[in-house]
Amino acid sequence: MVAPATTAQAPHADDDSVKRRQIVKGARAVFLEQGFDGASMGEIARAAGVSKGTLYVYFADKNSLFCEIMEQESLAQGMLAFDFTPEREVEATLKAFGTAYIQALCNPRGASAIRTVMAIAERMPEIGQRYYERVIANSLGRFARYLELHVQSGELEIGNCQLAAAQFTKLCQATLFLPFIFQMTETPSPARIAEVVDSATRMFLAAYRAKPDAAD
Repeated sequence: MVAPATTAQAPHADDDSVKRRQIVKGARAVFLEQGFDGASMGEIARAAGVSKGTLYVYFADKNSLFCEIMEQESLAQGMLAFDFTPEREVEATLKAFGTAYIQALCNPRGASAIRTVMAIAERMPEIGQRYYERVIANSLGRFARYLELHVQSGELEIGNCQLAAAQFTKLCQATLFLPFIFQMTETPSPARIAEVVDSATRMFLAAYRAKPDAAD
């Protein structure tokens, strides 16, 4: 008698997932067309083809729905999926991460999400905080843990891995991110990204690669 009850829950879970995606899709269209301030929960419900009551079952307010979309955009751009396999060689990881990181920041979809969050973060700091914690701090934390493993193995000498992780991302952004986010330049070319990331990697390793023992 227990088995049928357990099996019967699966379609409900699937339906729940489908409904959530339906709402997010409708909300994305409304936010793109009307902006954050212009969008209303009523408009979002109509665009998603659900009642306002159903909408509030899934999302408490417009802020939480907007944050969900921003996080999904970041995931789609690879911001939450960088490869920090511990066994991977440090220089190769730095170059691959730096390249993927800048590609995620300096593309139209990623930039649109960042600009939108920055525009409303002063009025609604909880949105900026949630985006920072779940996207930026998430990536930096994973990168810092990767560095810590290589400090423990003796390959790197770093006193503060969280600081070093942030320093590397800023080195990779140099001359690329700010001109792009303020629409002074187009998306940087792969060759230009490689040039900056290679330079950032050399600087990082010059500062933090373990020095051979003088006695050796």
